[in-house]
Amino acid sequence: MMRWAFLAVLVALAGGAAAALLARLAGRPGGRASILVSVVAHWLGAYALWTFAGGLALRYGALSAYDGWAFVLLALAAGAWHYRIRVRSGPEPARAVFVGGQLAWLAIVLARNGFL
Repeated sequence: MMRWAFLAVLVALAGGAAAALLARLAGRPGGRASILVSVVAHWLGAYALWTFAGGLALRYGALSAYDGWAFVLLALAAGAWHYRIRVRSGPEPARAVFVGGQLAWLAIVLARNGFL
């Protein structure tokens, strides 16, 4: 299952990168394909970092529970919002959505473990 998910993400990123390259060659570097690849890369990076940090915190007893699947749900919802804001309003408001998603996840993890 994990291999198929990884392969699907890899194919989506490769397709998006190819579309972004074609857009750049056609003279439209800020096209939707470029934005999509950027948003997906942001959220995949966030997933990797949160999963790594959550795993370490679980192993060393700082957290009692960490649900990585819940971050996937948050990333899908916030990623769609991130993409829409980036297309409509530009990069600065989209960064605020990304950072807000990270802070929301931090609040969820802290609340789940009794820190809030």
